[in-house]
Amino acid sequence: MNDIKESVEELGEDIEEMVEKLKEERDELRVKLHLAKMEANEEWQELERKWSKLEAKVKNMGGAAAESAGDVRAAAQLLGQEIKAGFKRITRQL
Repeated sequence: MNDIKESVEELGEDIEEMVEKLKEERDELRVKLHLAKMEANEEWQELERKWSKLEAKVKNMGGAAAESAGDVRAAAQLLGQEIKAGFKRITRQL
């Protein structure tokens, strides 16, 4: 009978230890998730600023002289690529 009681007590200790480890992992993951959310939000804000610049460049392309239109187009394409890469980084974080 003592063997069964000891086995039950050991099982209870094992479960308590497992729960404690899971709690620690959960807390660590919560912190990491919070930090990732903050980083994603910061990147999103930067992408929003770039988006505004891109919209302005596209709007100005129509009124730009033929010589400068190529420069505006190249800048807009580069900005668009940066935004696309940023979106992918945020998607990977989520």
